[in-house]
Amino acid sequence: MEVTLLSVLTLGFILGIKHAIEPDHVIAVSTIASRSKKLWHASLAGVFWGIGHTATLFIIGIILILMKNEISDKWSLTLEFFVGIMLVYLGTVSILSVRKEKEDTHTHHTHLPKDVKKKQGYYKSLIVGLIHGLAGSAAMVLLTMSTVHTVWHGVLFILIFGLGTIAGMLFFTTLIGIPFILSINRFSMSRSLIFLTGGISALFGLYYMYDLGFNEGLFALWI
Repeated sequence: MEVTLLSVLTLGFILGIKHAIEPDHVIAVSTIASRSKKLWHASLAGVFWGIGHTATLFIIGIILILMKNEISDKWSLTLEFFVGIMLVYLGTVSILSVRKEKEDTHTHHTHLPKDVKKKQGYYKSLIVGLIHGLAGSAAMVLLTMSTVHTVWHGVLFILIFGLGTIAGMLFFTTLIGIPFILSINRFSMSRSLIFLTGGISALFGLYYMYDLGFNEGLFALWI
C-alpha cells in the first residue's frame, strides 16, 4: 500500500511539472517575467504563480472532494474562458508598458521604486496563478478522485501536484527570463521581446476564448 501511494504521489509530482508548461500558463507568466530586471526575479515570478495555483486547487479541490461533487462543464469552461480574458489583458498591458516606458524615457518621468515594481510583479504572478487554479480545479478534482481513495490521500496528491507545478514553473520562468535579462541593456531588443511576448499572449488569449466559445460549445451552454 505504501509503495502504491508513493508511486501515485510521484505521478502527481510529474503531472504537476507537465501541467506547469501548458501554453496558457507559460505565456501568462512570460509576460510578467519579461519585465524582470534580474534572473532570480523571473524565477520568483514562477514560484509565486505556482503558490497561487496550488492554493486555489487545494481549497476548491478539497471542498469538492469532501462534498463528493464536481464542477459542471458549463462552469468549468466559463472559468477557462476567464483565463483567455486574463491572457488578453496581460498581453495588452505588456504592450502598452513598452510604449509608456518609451514615452517616459523621452520625457524623463520618474518610475516607481524598483522594490515596489518587483513586489507588484510577484503579486500579479500570484493572482494569475490563483485564476489558473480556478480554471484547472475541475480537472484536478477528477484526476484526484480517480487516482486516490481517501480524503487524506487526496490532500497529499494535490499538494504534491502543486509542488510539481511550482518546480516546473520555477525552471521554465528561469529559462524564459534568460533572453530578457541578456537584452536588458539593449533597449530596442528588450522592448521588442516584451512587445512580442505581449502580442503572443493577447493573440493566444483571443484564440483561447474563440476555441472555448465555439469549438468547445461554451456559448451554446449559456444560450
